[in-house]
Amino acid sequence: MTAVAPLIAVIGPVEPALLTAWVGYYRAHGVERFLLAFHFTEHACPERRDAVQAACREAGVVPEVVSVGPWHEHTNTRLRDLLRVKAGEGWHMLADSDEFHTFPVPLPELIAEAEKTTGTVGGLMLDRVAADGSLPGWSPQDGGLDGAYPLGGFLTHHLLRGDPRKIVLAHSTVPVASGNHRAEGHRPVNRPPVVVHHFKWRTGVRENVEQRAAHSADGTWEDASPARLTEARRFLDHLDQHGGRINVQDERFGFRPVSTRVVPHWWAHDATQIVTTWRPPAYNAGPNEPASMISSPSPTGGSNLA
Repeated sequence: MTAVAPLIAVIGPVEPALLTAWVGYYRAHGVERFLLAFHFTEHACPERRDAVQAACREAGVVPEVVSVGPWHEHTNTRLRDLLRVKAGEGWHMLADSDEFHTFPVPLPELIAEAEKTTGTVGGLMLDRVAADGSLPGWSPQDGGLDGAYPLGGFLTHHLLRGDPRKIVLAHSTVPVASGNHRAEGHRPVNRPPVVVHHFKWRTGVRENVEQRAAHSADGTWEDASPARLTEARRFLDHLDQHGGRINVQDERFGFRPVSTRVVPHWWAHDATQIVTTWRPPAYNAGPNEPASMISSPSPTGGSNLA
C-alpha cells in the first residue's frame, strides 16, 4: 500500500486501547508517519497519562510534544500547528484520537481532486453510540469499537448544534481553524464528505464534559466564544432528561447500524445535505443560559465540545 499523508493529532488521557486501535486503523489505511502531541490537564490521572504514553511507544510512535496545563480553546490549535510545521510540506491528515475516517473513494483520488480545487478534503462527523444509548466502555476482544457502539447518527449536529464538519486532509499551505472544522477560504468541495466515525460517547464522557463546562463557566479554561459551554450544557441536559443515556429513538438524530468498514448506502444523500447547508448557530440566551451568553457565532466556526 502506498504511504499517505502524515497523521497529525493532539491527544489527551484516552484509554490506551483506543490509541492502539487508532494507530492500527490508520496504518491499515497506509499511514506510516504519526506526529502526535499529548496534552494533559493538571487533574488527569497520572496512571492514565503514563499508560497512554506507554501504549503510544509500544505502537512504535514517539510523541513529538508532551505538555501539561489548562485546556484552553487555543491549546489544541497551538499544538496542532506546531506538529504541522514539523510535518513539513505536502498533505497532512487530521484526526482526533476518537475519529476514524472511512473514505468513499481511494485516498489518492481524493487528494488528486483536492489539489485541483481547494487544497482541502472535508468530512462529516457520524456520532457512534451504544445500541441502548448508554455510555459504556469497550474492549478490543469483545467486538471492538464497532461492536460496542454499533449505531451512527448526527448527534453533534442536531443536539449540540455544533459544527459537524471536519477538515480531514489539508495541504501544508492551508491554515485550518480550531477543532479542524474549517479552513478559511478553502472550503472542501468533495462530495460526499468523508465519514468521520466519532467515538466520543464512551464511558467517562459525562465526567469530562462536566469538567469542561465547569472550567469554561468559571474562566479557568479560556474560550473564544460561548460554544464550548453551551454545547456541554445541552449534552448534560439531554442526559438528565433521559436517565443518563442518549435517546437513540429520537428521529432527529437518525441513528442506524453502521460500521467503519463500509460507507453507509444512505451517506451520500444525508451527509451531503448536512455539509452543504450547515450554518453556525447564534448563541441566544435560553432558559438554562444567562443573558451574558448572547453572542455572535464562534469565530472559529467550530464545535468545541466535539
